[in-house]
Amino acid sequence: MVDATASFDGNRVAANEASARPVLADQDRWTATASDGTGVADYVQFCASALFAPAQSASWVSNWAAATGADMVVATLSSDGRPALSLALEIVRSGPFNVARFAGGRHANGNFVAADPRFLPAIDGRAIRSMFQAIARARPDIDLISLERLLPDLDGVANPLAALPGFPSPNLALAVDLDGGFDALLSRASGKRKRKKHRSQTRKFEAVGAFRRIEARTREEVDKLLDAFLEMKEVRFAKMGIANVFGDRQVRDFFRALFADALAEEKPPFLLHGLDVAGKLRAVTGSSRSGKRLICEFGAIAEDDLSSTSPGDFLFFDNIQEACELGFDVYDFSVGDEPYKRLWCDIEVQHFEVLAPLTLKGRALATTMRQGARAKAFIKNNPTVWKLTKMLRRKAAGQAAPAAVEDDS
Repeated sequence: MVDATASFDGNRVAANEASARPVLADQDRWTATASDGTGVADYVQFCASALFAPAQSASWVSNWAAATGADMVVATLSSDGRPALSLALEIVRSGPFNVARFAGGRHANGNFVAADPRFLPAIDGRAIRSMFQAIARARPDIDLISLERLLPDLDGVANPLAALPGFPSPNLALAVDLDGGFDALLSRASGKRKRKKHRSQTRKFEAVGAFRRIEARTREEVDKLLDAFLEMKEVRFAKMGIANVFGDRQVRDFFRALFADALAEEKPPFLLHGLDVAGKLRAVTGSSRSGKRLICEFGAIAEDDLSSTSPGDFLFFDNIQEACELGFDVYDFSVGDEPYKRLWCDIEVQHFEVLAPLTLKGRALATTMRQGARAKAFIKNNPTVWKLTKMLRRKAAGQAAPAAVEDDS
């Protein structure tokens, strides 16, 4: 298993060229400002020439704000009037606390703040803390800034938030090295067994009726695939005994807008794929592009007579094969360590988290969150305890049968 710090490359603002010509700012020239939701327009403009991960893209942030009505705050670090780093956060209520977090909450994974890479060599912890101080001045009601699931690096550029005290995220992210193409990948990953299984699945699907892999290319197809996915996920989460993070209408509206708006791009940054067998969608995946990396943001299968044929595994086979054909370097399964991902993956990515308390209440919450992260890491890194936890969740939901291979953590 390769221990790798993922090399996303976001918007690829000539990152290699930029890193060759760093702009070294005088520390005394840093200025940090923060504004409310009106700053989203400036954030969108900055992203046109910035480096960022998918969940920090202008499309993600603006669509989330529009669909959910999120209470937003945008902080920017500048040198001589030129933006160097920008942080767009939503403010949510957690019990008696106000927490600023990445837009999208649990849906935002593999995070990397929007940045001009030319400035990154000069940005240190003190400069970033000045951004937090600007947020505290603009919004004194915020108790804690919680930045979760942060990438160690993006396209080989170190995450500037690593300059702050942090701790490992409780969940690993898993990915596949596509070096050498699909045949080379299969030679490293039990390819003979995978091809045999794929042929067997093909015959079983053909026995039921015609089958095809779909990529959503119109708004109608976006709605069709998302409707199927959301229905699959609702059933799945109920069986697993956990809350449906896609259940809120505003969250659903956000994903519809995100994937539909992406169609206007020559290379859509967000993609939906589905496996249709006999006129019914049996598996759906939602992905994002990040330079030479294709990231599976979510996936689900239908609970029906064909679920035992593993349509999700079949769709992943085709998705990964196409990723190789299109020249991607990495297929990223994103956050969550599950057996069906391990069948493919040879890269582990350890995200990290940063908590910045702004009030005494925030300090107390930060302590609790750190302890919670350690407890989750212990549970999920202990196979026996994690298996028992999932079994208890299913029993609490009234489901005694074991979960299928496409489980999400």
